[in-house]
Amino acid sequence: MTATVANPVLPGCYPDPSVCRVGDWFYLVTSTFEYLPGLPVLRSRDLVTWEQVGHVVHRPEQLGPDGLDYAGIGASGGLYAPTLRHHDGRFWLVCTLVDRDGGSGAGGRSRRGHVLMTAEDAAGPWSAPVWLDGDGIDPSLVVDEDGRWWFHATRPVAEPAWPGQTEVWLRELDPAAGRLVGPEHVLWTGALHGAVWAEGPHLYRVDGAWYLVAAEGGTEHQHAVSVARADRVTGPYTGHAGNPVLTHRHLGRGSDVVGVGHADLVEAADGSWWAVALGMRPYGGYHYPLGRETFLVPVVWEDGWPVLAPGVGRVPAEVTVPWPAAGRPGAAQGAVSGVVPPDDLRWTAVRALPAEVARPVDDGWDLPLRPETLADVAAPAFLGLRLQHRTADLRATVTAALADGEEVGVALRQSEDHHVRLAVTRGPGGWSAAVVHRDGGADRAGAAVPLPGGPDAPLTLVLRVRGVDVDLLAGAGDAEPVVVGRADLRTLDSVATGGFLGVWLGLYGTSHGRPTGTVARVASVAYTPAG
Repeated sequence: MTATVANPVLPGCYPDPSVCRVGDWFYLVTSTFEYLPGLPVLRSRDLVTWEQVGHVVHRPEQLGPDGLDYAGIGASGGLYAPTLRHHDGRFWLVCTLVDRDGGSGAGGRSRRGHVLMTAEDAAGPWSAPVWLDGDGIDPSLVVDEDGRWWFHATRPVAEPAWPGQTEVWLRELDPAAGRLVGPEHVLWTGALHGAVWAEGPHLYRVDGAWYLVAAEGGTEHQHAVSVARADRVTGPYTGHAGNPVLTHRHLGRGSDVVGVGHADLVEAADGSWWAVALGMRPYGGYHYPLGRETFLVPVVWEDGWPVLAPGVGRVPAEVTVPWPAAGRPGAAQGAVSGVVPPDDLRWTAVRALPAEVARPVDDGWDLPLRPETLADVAAPAFLGLRLQHRTADLRATVTAALADGEEVGVALRQSEDHHVRLAVTRGPGGWSAAVVHRDGGADRAGAAVPLPGGPDAPLTLVLRVRGVDVDLLAGAGDAEPVVVGRADLRTLDSVATGGFLGVWLGLYGTSHGRPTGTVARVASVAYTPAG
């Protein structure tokens, strides 16, 4: 018996997936960049129905100057490309904290670097981060047949043969001491001449041989997965004659899925093999507002090499799994409609934990306004959810006694320099709302629309997403919300703006730089896939 299910298995911005198996359970993590909690941990029995059980970065003690210091890290910086593994009853995770602007943290320490965190339970609590020496990004871990741990990652070649050439390097890890030891070994400098930006390297031991799987070509249209093989973990590695073993770049930008890469392999308890990989689904032209999503790909072994998507050679729109009970996507995958309560693990904030910017109250939140705005590289009063569907509604009910110069609203966020907000303010005539587009760091405000109702009237704020078109609606009291303005998601995706993120939907409040004691009462927030 089998079940046929649709790809992607994790819709919305779940990039750089890493997977491991413990008994009958699969566990998976993805990148989160500047959003917190960081690195969602999900589990599944069938690689299809994923339940989020926690986050790796979930406690204030893991953050700040002595931990993962997010201060000053801009959009699409933060936590990149985690690897999750399990050994001897413990989960192990390595990741890179990246400051794309190259700034330094407290005491002059670089905020860019590799960290190691562990937990007995994937749901947490996870340990404080341990910093590891070493250059580059996208670290991974493997344990060899002698019980030795090996850390590997990618970095630019010191004297490249072509621009953007990178290498995969390896060094032994002393897990008890939390440090790298012994000499470095360079394993790989590219499957193809001219291939750039190797990423997501993972080592596996299968039938006595060592396999290195890595993506090349950058994380956009030229993304591709290649594989090499060696007799020893330290190499030398020989590339597969069939490289790349998975890519969509030859299908063109009109393909339904583009940018496929960053694969991680896992063996199921029944002996079948699978890969999770990222990819993007364009719509409205070559744009992908949902970001980099997680797809499932079957794997077989032929002549000592892995074959990804056998017989098809591309990520399938539907995949057949050998688990007849494979269910429909769950809450973590955005399939559950209605109110999203405060304890739902999908809630995120920017450079701060949600509990640090808001207080849970019943089905909603108390959201104290902050002087910071969405345009600041800071921790604004913002609570957000990934956009996971091409058609969806976000509806929030908010009450706030705003002072002059203060605003509350809902927003479509890509970055500090690229977002759209539905801004509600209070003046002598009562409530008014306007849509403000921030494009390339400059604000462009639409006409203000007056809303009926006094200052105590609750606000109803709506983001109505229909493909790339978004209506932003507002109403006060019993009045039906009216369209205040519109937005085009094609101006907010990473094709248009750069970076690595999909679009987030969320609530915010700001006093625009002034001290404030105003608290917005968010009675409820509902996210509803429509159609």
